[in-house]
Amino acid sequence: MKKRNGIISLVILLLTALIIGKSFAEELPIVTAIGVKGLKRIEEGSIKAKVSQKIGEPLSQEKTTEDIKTIYKMGYFDDVKVEIEPFEGGIKVIFVVKEKPTIVKVEFQGNKKYKDEDLKDKIALTPGAISDVTLINDNAGKLKKFYEDEGYYLARVVPIVKKAEEGEVSVTYQIEEGKKVKIKEIKIEGNKVLSAGKIKGAMKTSERGLFSFILGGGYYKKDEIKADLERIKDLYYNNGYIKVIVGEPKIQLTDDKEGMRITIQVSEGEQFRVSSVELAGNKAFSEEELRKLIKLSPKTIFNKEILRKDVAAITDQYSNNGYALVVITPDLIPNEETKETRVVYKIDEGDKYKIGKIEISGNTKTRDKVIRREIRLDEGDTFNASVLKRSYERLNNLQFFEAVEISPKPRPEEKLVDLDVKVKDKPTGFLSVGGGYSSIDKFVAMVDITQGNLFGKGQYIKLRGELGGRSSFYELSFRDPWFMDKPISFGTSIYKTYRNYSNFERKATGFEVSFGKSFWEYWGASVSYNFEKTKIFNVRSDASTTIKDQEGTSTTSSITTSVGRDTRDNYLDPLRGSKNTVSMTFAGLGGTNAFLKGLLDSGWYFPVFDVTTVHLRGRAGYASALFGKKLPLYERYYVGGIYTVRGLGYGDAGPKDPNGEAIGGEKELIFNAEYIFPIVAEYKFKGLVFFDAGRAYGKGEALGSDLRYTTGTGIRWISPIGPIRIEWGYNLDKKEGESSSKVEFTFGSFF
Repeated sequence: MKKRNGIISLVILLLTALIIGKSFAEELPIVTAIGVKGLKRIEEGSIKAKVSQKIGEPLSQEKTTEDIKTIYKMGYFDDVKVEIEPFEGGIKVIFVVKEKPTIVKVEFQGNKKYKDEDLKDKIALTPGAISDVTLINDNAGKLKKFYEDEGYYLARVVPIVKKAEEGEVSVTYQIEEGKKVKIKEIKIEGNKVLSAGKIKGAMKTSERGLFSFILGGGYYKKDEIKADLERIKDLYYNNGYIKVIVGEPKIQLTDDKEGMRITIQVSEGEQFRVSSVELAGNKAFSEEELRKLIKLSPKTIFNKEILRKDVAAITDQYSNNGYALVVITPDLIPNEETKETRVVYKIDEGDKYKIGKIEISGNTKTRDKVIRREIRLDEGDTFNASVLKRSYERLNNLQFFEAVEISPKPRPEEKLVDLDVKVKDKPTGFLSVGGGYSSIDKFVAMVDITQGNLFGKGQYIKLRGELGGRSSFYELSFRDPWFMDKPISFGTSIYKTYRNYSNFERKATGFEVSFGKSFWEYWGASVSYNFEKTKIFNVRSDASTTIKDQEGTSTTSSITTSVGRDTRDNYLDPLRGSKNTVSMTFAGLGGTNAFLKGLLDSGWYFPVFDVTTVHLRGRAGYASALFGKKLPLYERYYVGGIYTVRGLGYGDAGPKDPNGEAIGGEKELIFNAEYIFPIVAEYKFKGLVFFDAGRAYGKGEALGSDLRYTTGTGIRWISPIGPIRIEWGYNLDKKEGESSSKVEFTFGSFF
């Protein structure tokens, strides 16, 4: 700065001398040209565009001084000065600059825990950038923060700049990683009303514990600690302590520098109740209408969480009815004497808006009509925030895009909101050739060719082949969710399958045709026709009569109807919502088999702590032969395994023949409860614990009796090639001949 001021002073003196050198009666010299010297990489035009001194104007001392400052602030130069020389009857102003060197190499030294490639992703400094001290130091800070977030609280990062060639430098970040510093203790001081355990329970930062290597935590993260201070405040606010003060955390390292103690000081203050709840500024909706949405009530202890929900409910009421720019501001007016507070919801309604233009961009493969038909708002409709959110969910659930963004852009003068829909197509073709070991089918080889967005039309086609030690399956299927550009789905498939059931073998070929229709927003119905030819053979001599009676070839001609409601926010990885389905299959329209089979399936997802989910699911099924026929073995219910009751073998929770082989039931009842939590959220890698109960029942057995119970844990990963499940189930009521636990895995859709 001193150097720059010296240059500016020198210029001022030169200009003054030049001007004084002329007669005071003469006018100031006219600038007839402007030039730049010293440029190597920067374009001259970028300099001249910043200059306020213009050709044809008299030389201005103020403008020239300001131009030097402006050019210097561009950040590309170490030095800027001005030279003046006669030129064509006037003077030429020449800005002489010295460019900062260019960074030709960025290196790291001393890093052992993380590779150079990992560290490069954390900084914004790359070869070709200007060597700017502030930029170099800022990126050193980013590296320091990265190490701190990973638990290396004592890490040091020092940038070293070395001259390479003329005008070129290399930057080396010298790193001392040190050891990870574990949080040994979090101490809360000053709390009287709320226990330290309850306060620490509200924090995401935690002491390093036994299961921290799975659940994470136990290391200091500066940003997380800041957020935790707000969480502690919110905990007190939710209990009426609106005057609480939470101090900055004090950090003390242990003597060995491998652990830290964090102390947080709390000043609780007094508890406040609500004296009154008032509304102000509402015109579009009456006070009576809005009060139905408000849960905060007088004489109760103040609760910020309830207040937040009230604000959200009032906001939704407005934004779902066209008021796109509504602002709800809660105002607390405490009375120190009575320890009560007035709550006033101040409403700035704004104007009522309609939908303007809907612009779609970013789609290189998916056709505009595929995207547009998922958007539940049309141009000219009244703005509705909930419907806009639903549009986002529907686009995301197509699984065609890496990213979906819907940005409302208000045009206040026209009372319109344009929707800017940006998507980024992702590959929807899938080719898998490989093999593995299935817990059910033993060794399996597979080939799967799938295109989920055929020709960008949203159509689905799949060719799949599996060959296992006990089974094989081949299928070609096609589905069009908008058949002939109508809101009707069409699907068809042909398949061939074989399976060895220990007591017998079965092979079958068949085809299916289906049509479906969505109605309202979350409901849908479908009807499908299936024809299958089946052969049961190689029946063991000691098999039960039930199996022997079905030996030979049979055909099934059936119609299945189903009705369902699906409100899940994400089909692959739901956090909230439910999926409920009722289906009924009737076989007997030709063919040799005749039966009736129904299934009720209901699954619910409840968010807990915003990032974890409780999933509850129940299924009840019933099947019965018709017209004096027998219910086919392969249409019975087999309960046990990863898709039903985990920890039990296939069919173990149901009727068996005298040899102990599962023969399936005519009824089933299954309950599943899961608690799902993130392990590595950014990679969609999750863990879960579960409790299952269920059973299949034969004739004469009461539905719901003698349920089998299991519990266990597992991991799930929504990988780039599809969902993967690995789950361990423990048999809580082990029977003779059963294993006490089972590890199972599958590649495919989650249930």
